[in-house]
Amino acid sequence: MSVSLGALTRPARLSRRRRWGEAQMRIVNEKNFWAGVMFLAFGLFFAGFGGRYVLGTAARMGPGYFPVVLGSLLALLGIVIALGAVSARAAAENVAAFAWKPLLLVLVSTVLFAVLLPALGLIVCLCLLVIVSSLASHEFAWRATLLNAAALTAICVVVFVWALKLQLRLLPAFLG
Repeated sequence: MSVSLGALTRPARLSRRRRWGEAQMRIVNEKNFWAGVMFLAFGLFFAGFGGRYVLGTAARMGPGYFPVVLGSLLALLGIVIALGAVSARAAAENVAAFAWKPLLLVLVSTVLFAVLLPALGLIVCLCLLVIVSSLASHEFAWRATLLNAAALTAICVVVFVWALKLQLRLLPAFLG
């Protein structure tokens, strides 16, 4: 059996003739294969943990119904995508090197928002969130980032503070 996993390719040590029952699998489209594996893993995770709750019926759904059904559909979709990636008709596409910097910047901006919200307030934290996460883009520009931060902050203040009446501090604690 020959399995190609990007740089980890191992040639089969079989004779020229295939033995009965042996199949050859080659990943043609690595992007779709790994996306399918990820969908399958997330789907099984949510279906598995959703199964711990009461399922109910379609007419009277319990708390576990929605995660189990959606997780199962996501897992099924993952299988279809992954199998399509090993098909001979799939377009060949490799996975590029993983970009750690954008992932870490978005993660750091989200953690900063959560940690600093009580002390700095919604307005400052939202601006920080947008600015730090915008640094992850290869199309970063200060003008666009500041306009984006102002617009998103205004929208969030209107939606969460004014419309939904959530009790969130708007300004930093040291400003009163």
